[in-house]
Amino acid sequence: MATTVTVPAPPVAAPPGEPRRGRRRGVGRLAVLLVSPTFLVLTLVVGYPLIDALRLSFFQKNSGVDPTTGMVQEGEKFVGLGNFTDLFGSDQFLHALRNTTTLTIASVTIEVVVGVAMALIMNKAFAGRGLIRASILVPWAIPTAISALLWRWIFQTDGAANALLGTDTLWTTEGIPAWIAIVLADTWKTAPFIGLLVLAGLQIIPAEVYEAAKVDGANAWSTFWRITLPLVKPALIVAVLFRLLDVLRMFDLPYVMIGPGKQPVETVSVLAFQEAIQFTRFGPAAAMSTILFLYIAVVAFVFVKVLGADVIGSRVGGKR
Repeated sequence: MATTVTVPAPPVAAPPGEPRRGRRRGVGRLAVLLVSPTFLVLTLVVGYPLIDALRLSFFQKNSGVDPTTGMVQEGEKFVGLGNFTDLFGSDQFLHALRNTTTLTIASVTIEVVVGVAMALIMNKAFAGRGLIRASILVPWAIPTAISALLWRWIFQTDGAANALLGTDTLWTTEGIPAWIAIVLADTWKTAPFIGLLVLAGLQIIPAEVYEAAKVDGANAWSTFWRITLPLVKPALIVAVLFRLLDVLRMFDLPYVMIGPGKQPVETVSVLAFQEAIQFTRFGPAAAMSTILFLYIAVVAFVFVKVLGADVIGSRVGGKR
C-alpha cells in the first residue's frame, strides 16, 4: 500500500506595505512612543536653535539715532541677505573661512596617515599590545580644552618645543607657527580616533585573504594597497567624514591654545563667537553660523551620496 506524505504549504509572504503575520499589533506605535522623548529633546536643543539662528541672520541690531524722532534706536531691523553679502565682502570673514578650510585639510590629511599607521600597529599580535592600544587612545580621551592648555605650555617661548628644537619661536602668537601648532595639537588629539575606527575595519578582514596574497608572492606594500586599503575603505571614509565635520567647526582648540583675534588661526566658529559675545552683533554672527552649517552640510552630502560613506551601518551584504 502506498504511503501518502503531506507536505506543509510554504508560508505566504505578506503583501508590500502590510505587517508580517505574527507581529503583535501596536509594536510600531510603541516604538514611536519610546523614541518620541528623544526627538522632542533634539527638537528643543537642536531644531529650535537652528531655526532661530536662521531668523537672526536676516536681522541687524539698530544703532545710532533715529533722524526723524531724535531718539536712540533700539531693537532689530530686517536686512534680508544684507548680512550675507557683507560677510562675503569682509576680508576678516574670508580669511577665517580660508583658515577653517586649510586647517581642516592639513589636520585631517596628517591624521589619516598617522591614524592608519596606529591601526596597523595595534592590529599586530605582539607582547604588550594591550598596553600600546591603551596608550595610543589616551590623547583622544583627554578633553580638548585640557589638551589645548597642555600644548600651550609646550609651545611657550621657554617651553619644551623650543628647548627640543633649539629655537626661540613664538608659537602662540601671530604667524605661520601658530597655524602649525594648531595642526600638530589637533593631530595628536584626534589621530587615535581615526586609528580606532580603522582598527575596527581591520579586525573583520579574514586572515585567509592575507594568506592567499602571501602564497601569490605579494609583498607588504602590495598587500597594503591592494588588500588592506580597499577592504578598510568603508571604515576609513566614515572616520574621515567625522573628522572633517569636527574640524570644520573647530573652536575650543584655537580659542584656548592661541586665543581670540589671532588672524592665522581664527576660524569661522571663533569669529562668530566674537561677533555675538564681544560685539553683540547677533545678526552677522548668525549669518556666519548659517554659512558654516551649509558648508558642513555640503561636505556631509558629498561623502554620503558621492563617496558612499555608510554612517549608520545600513549596508547589509553590500546592499542598502
